Amino acid sequence: MFLCCGEALIDMVPMQGAAGEQGFRPLPGGAIFNTAVSLGRLGQPVALLAGISTDLFGQMLTHTLRASAVQTDFLVSSPQPTCLAFLQLQNGQANYTFYAENCAGNSLTTTAMPAIDDAVTGLYFGGISLLMEPAAEAYVALAEQQAGSRLIVLDPNIRPSLMQDPMGYRQRLQRLLQVAHLVKVSDEDLAWLVPEVGNEQKAVQSLQGHDQQIIIVTQGAAGAVAYLPDGSQVTQAAVAAKVVDTVGAGDTFNAGVLASLMEQQLTTPAALVTANHTQWQQALKLGARVAAITVGRAGANPPWHSEL
Repeated sequence: MFLCCGEALIDMVPMQGAAGEQGFRPLPGGAIFNTAVSLGRLGQPVALLAGISTDLFGQMLTHTLRASAVQTDFLVSSPQPTCLAFLQLQNGQANYTFYAENCAGNSLTTTAMPAIDDAVTGLYFGGISLLMEPAAEAYVALAEQQAGSRLIVLDPNIRPSLMQDPMGYRQRLQRLLQVAHLVKVSDEDLAWLVPEVGNEQKAVQSLQGHDQQIIIVTQGAAGAVAYLPDGSQVTQAAVAAKVVDTVGAGDTFNAGVLASLMEQQLTTPAALVTANHTQWQQALKLGARVAAITVGRAGANPPWHSEL
């Protein structure tokens, strides 16, 4: 089972009322939440570890998880409110304004972390949960604690506009990069992380935390590239889609890659390193397929396995 560790929030998606007035529709979301939901809908055993509010929105998030076959035993309840992310769409691209101070998800502490049982084979980290203390430190400490025995996957999904302490954030990411076995970054993430290097391959080499690490770079409509430990690359073109918006596209891509790795029984650090090009191609292809379905829908609404 994969344990997705990070934020669950509400995306406030723009909508137009019956009289033409502008409004917002609340939809369950959050980078880590989206990946967990997508894995559950793809038929893979998955759970979410997150601070979750007891408020109306927290109940909505919990209901969506259970309806999507995501286990909720690792949720940590809190009376603090749910984080809200208001979206503005420009040419289908999502820009966010977060209301995240003192929210349930950001208030999770190391001492409140639930025990990780033997059913968990891998842990997935990233998103805005790595920005907000004390939860950010709690998640990094958990990754460092578990890296010796379980697969660690990281997608930073960087939000510069939300950073109050960029230097501290970079230091946390560096600690995660030292222990992560699989890292996914967008081309925009890579440019922020390694701004002084214009060449993608050199930037990836500079980013790598250790010589056994696999890094996947997504390039929007240009597809994705996996950089393997032996220096070789595996490329995957994007699947054509009529884009409604890109909310949750990268999160769903990650779930597709992880679902394929799980189906191929490549969920240990040793198995991941020895995976061949065909196996990686299969993983990237599923990631591209599920992401293409998600961008054709409003908000983060990952497909079910039957839709493939």
